[in-house]
Amino acid sequence: MPEPLYFDHAATTPVRPEVVEAMIPYLGPRFGNPSSTHRWGREARAALDEARERVARCLGAKADEVCFTSGGTEADNLAVLGAFHAMSPKGRKTVVTTPIEHKAVLAAAHQAAREGGAERLVRMTPSGQVDGASYAESMTSDVAVVSVMWVNNETGSINPVPELAQQAKAAGALFHTDGVQAFGKLDVNTAQLAVDYLTMSGHKIGAPKGTGALFIRRGAPLEPLFHGGSQDRGRRPGTENVAFAVGLAVAAEMTIAERETEHVRLGRMRDRLQAALMAAVPDLIVHGAEGPRAVHVLNVSAPGTDAESMLMALDLAGIACSGGSACQSGSVEPSHVLAALGVRSDIAAAAVRLSLGVMTDDAAIDRVVQVFPTLVAKARGMALA
Repeated sequence: MPEPLYFDHAATTPVRPEVVEAMIPYLGPRFGNPSSTHRWGREARAALDEARERVARCLGAKADEVCFTSGGTEADNLAVLGAFHAMSPKGRKTVVTTPIEHKAVLAAAHQAAREGGAERLVRMTPSGQVDGASYAESMTSDVAVVSVMWVNNETGSINPVPELAQQAKAAGALFHTDGVQAFGKLDVNTAQLAVDYLTMSGHKIGAPKGTGALFIRRGAPLEPLFHGGSQDRGRRPGTENVAFAVGLAVAAEMTIAERETEHVRLGRMRDRLQAALMAAVPDLIVHGAEGPRAVHVLNVSAPGTDAESMLMALDLAGIACSGGSACQSGSVEPSHVLAALGVRSDIAAAAVRLSLGVMTDDAAIDRVVQVFPTLVAKARGMALA
């Protein structure tokens, strides 16, 4: 059997060797608590402060605008619920978001509604972008926070976050974007954006799982989710994970340094893969192709197949990919993202996401092009049997 191929970089990425090397001292001899005043504590505090500075530079932010978290889910919840709690006393109790968000944002909006607020979903275009008229109608005086994903994790569709953020700010609302799939793929520079909060996740860029950060603009109100300490200016109490912060900083810097060359490389390969699969499977549907997409995601449906069977067949052929968000693995429900875009249920149930990254090369693309059409034909034959 050929070497297995990994086409699930949107789910997680391999930890970079440089990240592991940078973290090891803080998992061993440099074990101090950053809040302690002795030499071990001071050593840990210096490493933590440096990591915060480095991540901030990668975001175009100031060090005190970076809050380390356990990943994207925590950062999304902190932004949405933290902003909602801060704005509720002012009579602003509505969370505006989209139906294609990561479940972390949607669940946080549901929680705000359970706490006496309201959630409002804007309509989407079939290509995966926010409907402008629906968004404008949603900007009412009761909106506390708007949360719009920059790059969708299932289709790769890009939303015009810079413009959407400006509209929200003009309406007096706070603005959050889940930038997990955008960081390292788009030019994410908070100094040039009107966003108040931005989420990033380490395991999407070569850092370990359990690492992440939330950009919190100076002056943006935010109530903490946790209580019990003054760490991170009270925004995220608890003893800081120095090793993970150091690892995130290294991964972020390497990702930014490679961004332009990787954009060209991955875009070329994604386009070649898409064209070849469409030529081999003429009725193949490419989700989000009508609008702007990030270069690392290709989400396709072959009518007459189902994702569960295709993923199993691909895995047996040594090709690892997914049916959508990895957070939804094991679910037999069609993608909530594709449903929100008006995709027919049987087509949504056939969706397969191939996401490219550091482990992708031209030989891997060739292998998928060779295998995928054969598996589609076999799946269709079984369905007709």
